Formats: sequence, structure tokens, C-alpha cells
Amino acid sequence: MKRALVSVSDKSGLVPFVKGLKELGWEIIATGGTQKLLEAEGVKTTGISEVTGFPEICDGRVKTLHPKVHGALLGRRDLPSHLKELKDNGIEFIDLVCVNLYPFARTIAKPGVTMEEAVENIDIGGPSMLRSAAKNWRDVTVVCNPEDYDKVLDEIRAGGNTTPETRLELSAKAYTHTAEYDCRIATYMRAQAGLPERMFLEYELKQPLRYGENPHQSASFYRAMDSEPFSLAYATQIQGKELSYNNIQDATAALNVLRDFDEPFCVALKHMNPCGAAVGRTIGEAWKAAYESDTVSIYGGIVGVNRELTADVAEGMKPIFLEIVIAPSYTPEALEILSSKKNLRVLQVDMSRSDAPVQQYVGMNGGMLVQHLDTQVEELKADMCVTRLKPDAAQLSDMQFGWKIVKHVKSNAIVVVRNGHTIGVGAGQTNRVGSAHIALEQSREAGFTEGLVLASDGFLPFADTVELAAGYGVAAIVQPGGSIRDEESVAKADELGITMLFTGVRHFKH
Repeated sequence: MKRALVSVSDKSGLVPFVKGLKELGWEIIATGGTQKLLEAEGVKTTGISEVTGFPEICDGRVKTLHPKVHGALLGRRDLPSHLKELKDNGIEFIDLVCVNLYPFARTIAKPGVTMEEAVENIDIGGPSMLRSAAKNWRDVTVVCNPEDYDKVLDEIRAGGNTTPETRLELSAKAYTHTAEYDCRIATYMRAQAGLPERMFLEYELKQPLRYGENPHQSASFYRAMDSEPFSLAYATQIQGKELSYNNIQDATAALNVLRDFDEPFCVALKHMNPCGAAVGRTIGEAWKAAYESDTVSIYGGIVGVNRELTADVAEGMKPIFLEIVIAPSYTPEALEILSSKKNLRVLQVDMSRSDAPVQQYVGMNGGMLVQHLDTQVEELKADMCVTRLKPDAAQLSDMQFGWKIVKHVKSNAIVVVRNGHTIGVGAGQTNRVGSAHIALEQSREAGFTEGLVLASDGFLPFADTVELAAGYGVAAIVQPGGSIRDEESVAKADELGITMLFTGVRHFKH
């Protein structure tokens, strides 16, 4: 008679699986709470203590760590010496192990959990049984995921046992399960001990990609197991072509901008830089202003909004070539309009935010950089003003808007805004005045020549940017300050009648 050892924390789907094994003539060995559940469902089992001849001790901490368990799992059936040793010691083979582990991750995620509670949810016997069974996969079937119950039962019904291919696959899954489990424990315990010199990350494949940044580069998209929902990794794609590597990068940049706004807001991006952004009383107003900010660069771009996307917005998008549209939800009418653009990728993202810091990982050759995502948004106030001329309410509002946008533009970054929308964006130049020139020229070409607000992600190292800005109609500047030449910029602003705020915080983006 074949024997199965069952000891699970997650009991979903367990009873029909075990009943199926019983119907096929298998003996069921069970531990503690698993045995109680099965017996209550009318499934006769053999208790683990009947197999080991030893009681469960230490509040259940020790119950399966016994030669009659691990010898039964690890003994090789093709070696006469192993067969003799098992027979001499009265050990019978165990042919299947069904084990999943104490919910350690769920335990440490609970508010106010103590270290004592966390430690008591570190499984010892479970990982040991999984590893023993997985090591001897040629003879032993190891099941750690309820999703595999049906497949295992079907194969046993069809052929009396699982196939070697399935046993190897299940062995790999078991080792993955224990590796992930141990990583979570190690991460938690190292944090308690204050040991930062190791980092363990857990990702699962979301989708393979056709290629990376260029067709000759292979690429895949992995999802962090513990990420918040405000992420492209957890987005729902409603329609359109498969996302590419560059799409994912751009869409993530769009989400990072959307995160900073509570009022109705729309942003258009190209190559991870905002090319048009605006707030409005409605999402329709915000979309119209964002589009009109730069009707050229938006071609082939990405648009994100932070409110339900409505039919009027969808109609406005219809004649424009866009790669992706992102929103927290869509009206049925909007989806019907967008469905006419078959290749357009339409994504729905849960935009609820948590207060916890968001970790950002950037791979590099031979290593990885880790930082908290720059989610900080400073509230600008009139007392941050460093010039004689103080900002009026409208200027202060535009300064706040420009300051939120410029942090998402690649440094050196300059953004020019008016009336709650961008009218010029200068990104990624090797000097700040070069970025300013690009943004200001865009503003002039769009017909804006007075009352403009300029935002800079870093301090202005010389007075040249202030002088240039004045010639294009800039009336207010917001920047971090902190240059050894700050006095020159302030003096030039006073000379030219420009109001200037120092935030004391920079927002570089590389």
C-alpha cells in the first residue's frame, strides 16, 4: 500500500485531494490539526506518533523530525544497502508528501506583531520534509501548492503514480517554496538584529517580453511579491498589444507622476519624461490642457489620468496615436470609444496609496542600487520667498504645480508652467541653462511670453538662468537653493522684478 504524509497550514482543497488518495487505496499519515480536519470529514488517518512511536513534544515543535519520517522519504529504492537499512529499522517508505508551511509572511505583516509571535510561526519540520521528499523526487511526489492537487490525482488515477517529469517539476516547486520561505525569515531576522549587509528579493515572472530596449536584447518582466497595488506589475490590461520593455518603463514613470496629485490631473509622457501635464476642475479639463501643452511630443506617447476616464476624454484621444492609456477606471462609453483603436494598450491601475515607503531598485552591471522612491512633495509657502517681490496666490499655485512636475523630469530639469499646466519642458541636458533654453523656447513657440513660472529640480549655479528666463517672460522661479552663488541669482531676480522661492530640497532624477 502506498503512503502519503499530509501536514498543511493552508487547508484549501485538501479534503477532496486526500479523499481521492483514499479511494485509490493510499494510507494517509497526518499531523495535529490536519488529522483533526480530515477525521472530522470522515477520512481515516494514521497519526504521525503512530508512525514514529514518539509523541509530539514541545507544543508541536517536534513531531516529524524522526528517522521513520526522513528515512522513509530519503531512502533510495534502487540501492540494496538503503533497502536493508530501512527494513532492519522497521521503516516503511512514504511515497507522497503534501506539506505547506506556517504563514510566516502573513504573521509578520500583521500590525503590532511581536518577535515572539513571528518566531513561533517559523516552520521547521515542514521545510525539512519538503526538502527530503524533493531530494528523492525519482521516487517521492512532493506537493506544496493546492493548485497541483488535481494534476497529481489525475496522474495517479491514470497510471498508478505521478510521472517522473511531474515529480521533477514538483521537486523544483518545493525547493522554490522553501527558498522563498527562508528568504522572508532571513530578511525579518536580519532586520531584528540590525544586519543590513545582505538583501533578499522575491519576484515572480509576470510575463516574458519580446525584447528589451532594442530588438537584439532579451528581456522579461518580473513582479515583486509584496508590492503595493499602485504599480504596473499589478495593472489589468483591458485591451491592446502586449506591453514592451520600453512601454513598461514609460508607464511606470507615468504612475510615479500620478502618485503626487490628488486633484484631477493628466500627464502625457515620452521616453519617461512628462511632455504635457495639467490639473483641472474635471479630468476632461485636465486632459485638454495637458494635450494642448505639447501637441507634437505626445505623438506615440503615454497618457495617464488619476480619475475615471470618461467618454469626452476618450473622444479627444481617438484621433491621436498613443501607445498606452492609464486610468483607475473607465466608463463603459469610454471603453467602447477606445476599443476602435485595436493596438492601443488600455491599462487599469488601482491608485490607492499606502503610507509605507516604496522601495526602488535599479540594476547595474554587477550590482543593484536601492533607494526609497521619491514620493516627497513639499508644500510651498510664501515665507520660502528669498526676493523682495513676493508671489501672489496664482503664482504660488503655479509654483506648486511646477515643483511637482519638475521632480519627474530627467535632470538637469527645467519646467515652465502657466495656469496649472506645462508649457515648456527641458530635460536631461548637461547644463541647466541649456535645459532652461529648451523649455523657454517651447513656451515662446506656444505663444506664452509673460507671467510664466519656472521650476528647477536643482539649484541655479549662476545668475545666467534667471537672466535668460526674464527675457522670455518668466515672473516667478522656484528652485531648491543651496548654491555658493545663490546671492547672485537672488540679486539678479530682484534686479529683473522676479519673485523666487527656495524650497531647501532638490529632486534629481537620473
